[in-house]
Amino acid sequence: MAAPRSFALWGYCDRGWSRLMPGCRLPGFRSCWPGCPLGARLLSQEKRATETHFGFETVSEEEKGGKVYQVFESVAKKYDVMNDMMSLGIHRIWKDLLLWKMRPFPGTQLLDVAGGTGLAWVLGDAEELPFDEDKFDVYTIAFGIRNVTHIDRALQEAHRVLKPGGRFLCLEFSQVNNPLVSRLYDLYSFQVIPVLGEVIAGDWKSYQYLVESIRQFPPQEEFKEMIEDAGFQKVTYESLTSGIVAIHSGFKL
Repeated sequence: MAAPRSFALWGYCDRGWSRLMPGCRLPGFRSCWPGCPLGARLLSQEKRATETHFGFETVSEEEKGGKVYQVFESVAKKYDVMNDMMSLGIHRIWKDLLLWKMRPFPGTQLLDVAGGTGLAWVLGDAEELPFDEDKFDVYTIAFGIRNVTHIDRALQEAHRVLKPGGRFLCLEFSQVNNPLVSRLYDLYSFQVIPVLGEVIAGDWKSYQYLVESIRQFPPQEEFKEMIEDAGFQKVTYESLTSGIVAIHSGFKL
């Protein structure tokens, strides 16, 4: 789930959901283009540094969190029904596989970001978690990290709050690796899913954003490298259902 400003909800030691929003960063510069005023150069760099994507639309970082929040506010009441309809129930198998990989045991300190239900809830920012470092045994996030504005910052925070030996697990839509399945998947995604969203949830635009945001997310190998750049080791991934989704795993060692 996503929300405006820098707020997020988590459930830890059980399941939770997050509200995510970007921070800001100051752009740097090296030199001015020949014949270009320094002020124009800075403004140009600042514009690029604060733009991001919302599906296929280019928006400012300040806008994105609010837009994603509106999407999930709109679809919340029909969220589970739509997940079953869109995936024919297969999303439940994907989530079961994530839990099987995690193999939690009594006493496991689990932080679940962007879940859906939970017992212990915390409001905060996925890019600046309100927890001490070396606190959790497992960090999980399912179908949520692609909504974060700065994925690299969220990954760094996941690494920070995990204990040495702790594990990062992410279930997310990914890149289909079969050309025929890819064409059929694109047809289904862009022609069927928004229609289902309109019929079942009364919301075409939110589900149009869903399919667009999936195409903007990095493919398996690229996301693996991002996880490694955040400090995780022994990073692996498993593609499921021809790569429609993938489970990425990494350890803080």
